[in-house]
Amino acid sequence: MKDSTIDYALRATWQAVARMYNEEARKFDSTMATGFTLLSIDPKAGTPSTALGPKMGMEATSLSRILKSMEERGLIERKANPKDGRGVLIHLTPFGLEKREDAKTVVLRFNEVVNGEVTEKDLQGFFKVIGVINQLITEKQIYNNKNTN
Repeated sequence: MKDSTIDYALRATWQAVARMYNEEARKFDSTMATGFTLLSIDPKAGTPSTALGPKMGMEATSLSRILKSMEERGLIERKANPKDGRGVLIHLTPFGLEKREDAKTVVLRFNEVVNGEVTEKDLQGFFKVIGVINQLITEKQIYNNKNTN
């Protein structure tokens, strides 16, 4: 059954991708989570700390740990948000910008290789299916009285 369920295919594939990214990130003395965070921060204007979690689909506690580690490594700095005195903007340091480029190169390489192995039609079909799954989950259409037996 595990080979024929959608959730198994998604989970197994994501775990393989995460493992691959973490192996590659280790070459840069980093992690996949750090790379993902670097790519999620606006390199010019910074990003409000409160917007990062939802943007990345990450819980605040996990994100706080990652940001603390990144700050200790000199990848980011926190600055007061000039538009909201209570808020904080996360900015990349020059070192963070450099590491962001490393992360971007890794992600683009993954996409380049996959794109070279599948047709445009297959890729569009993949994104269509992923979109439908996300929509069904977001709209809570999978586990409700209407669809449960």
